[in-house]
Amino acid sequence: MGDPLYILAIAAIAATVIVLVIGIGGFGAGGAFNARNANKMMRLRILFQFLAVVFILGYVYLRSQGGQ
Repeated sequence: MGDPLYILAIAAIAATVIVLVIGIGGFGAGGAFNARNANKMMRLRILFQFLAVVFILGYVYLRSQGGQ
């Protein structure tokens, strides 16, 4: 639980969920916020998803090699 890579993976997952919820909320509400930020929210979500996958794969790889 105290592994820095594990903590980074959880943080990236949480950031992905937060950006996804904000993006869906903005899309549902429409208006100026959605017009201004829809593309930015999608790009941020993709970035955080990529980071989460990299951190998870790194964590799994290192754990399989016996590193803690």
